[in-house]
Amino acid sequence: MSTTRPAPAPALIRDATEADLPAIQAIYAHHVLTGVASFEEVPPCVDELRARLTSVRSHGLPYMVAEIDGEVTGYCYATPYRPRAAYRHTIEDSIYVSDAYRGRGLGRMLLQALIERCEAGPWRQMVAVIADGGSGGSLSLHTQSGFELTGTLKAVGFKHGRWLDTTLMQRTLGSGCSTPPSQD
Repeated sequence: MSTTRPAPAPALIRDATEADLPAIQAIYAHHVLTGVASFEEVPPCVDELRARLTSVRSHGLPYMVAEIDGEVTGYCYATPYRPRAAYRHTIEDSIYVSDAYRGRGLGRMLLQALIERCEAGPWRQMVAVIADGGSGGSLSLHTQSGFELTGTLKAVGFKHGRWLDTTLMQRTLGSGCSTPPSQD
């Protein structure tokens, strides 16, 4: 019996549109209700996701989907890491893949596309906040994409009847901290 993973799906990675929001909502709702990748406990509605899409774009950050045969099968985006001005060159990534398409390389394709888009901007660091020690594969995905483990926050979330840690990982974007940022 072979345990070889399937080849990466032939996916189109493109910018998300408002028409994608119902599919994004369905993917995210599944993660909110059944997993710990998100610390939300109630799935947001499409209108709330529309506001989030607008917010991401207002910061000039990417919000993208993976599409296979016309179906949105995953999505990713970056957000400012923290609201204070000194953090303006640091962003946080988020990636969600439809349960039906897990294990096909979509997360890797989405993360790589997100990193490439963010490196073209003024950002210098990307942070990943991974719940539950990355037991769902996020830790491995981020490690393979050049992220380094920076720490663990113990029992900072409580969901599905248990305390959850978050693992922090970080990746340099572009020249990182080797040069000062442009004046902004």
